[in-house]
Amino acid sequence: MCRPKNFFRVRRQTEARLIVNAARLLYNALRDANLLKPIIMDIQQARKNMIEQQIRAWEVLDQAVLDLLSEIHREEFIPDAYKGLAFADTRLPIGHGQATMTPKTEARLLQSVAIRRHETALEIGTGCGYLTALLASSASRVTSIDIFADFIHSARAKLARAGFENARLEHMDAYTMLDRGEKYDLVIFTASLPVMDERFLRLLNDNGRLFAIIGQSPAMEAQVIAKQREGGYATEGIFDTDLPALIGSEKETFVF
Repeated sequence: MCRPKNFFRVRRQTEARLIVNAARLLYNALRDANLLKPIIMDIQQARKNMIEQQIRAWEVLDQAVLDLLSEIHREEFIPDAYKGLAFADTRLPIGHGQATMTPKTEARLLQSVAIRRHETALEIGTGCGYLTALLASSASRVTSIDIFADFIHSARAKLARAGFENARLEHMDAYTMLDRGEKYDLVIFTASLPVMDERFLRLLNDNGRLFAIIGQSPAMEAQVIAKQREGGYATEGIFDTDLPALIGSEKETFVF
């Protein structure tokens, strides 16, 4: 099937509008039910509820991950307009038609890649910087890139305020990384790919893992692809979800 040239751009714009509308409806419902003030006033209880009711319920049982979610304050990375929804089970708009992952998706991601302290990580899609902070708390060094310069500037400032010194943020297109010759123990995509672009597997060290959400909306699967020391790759499907595509990925995928 041949799709119009602007098909993916129109789809991203539609997804962005749906996310903004969903967040606005949830915000208004909480406000009208007089529930927004308690969320803002009792941050610690809201964080605990998020972990116990959303994240544990989604099979995230690794205590190190749960402890990390308590220690790194998600609300400090969420845009001011949506701080009251920082612990809600929804994706929040961050600008440029982009949005956060849900808290449970972030937690499941961390559990699935099983980061070790000595490892290095590449995050493709900095966004608001919250996942960057989680990665920097777990790995020895994190490189995070984003195509939007203001995301990089904002996240860099937030990470500095939180005291992180092991995260390097760069304004860069994801496909530029393929030409740099750098390798990492972890490569993590925060947007989906229509199909797995095997060129990104070259960025992995032996025994490295790549996390990506693969497929076309609404049927996508989160996968961890592990590079074997003896050669070859092992792929594990983790969970089903739906996430907007990485900007530029449609140019790298032939659709007929």
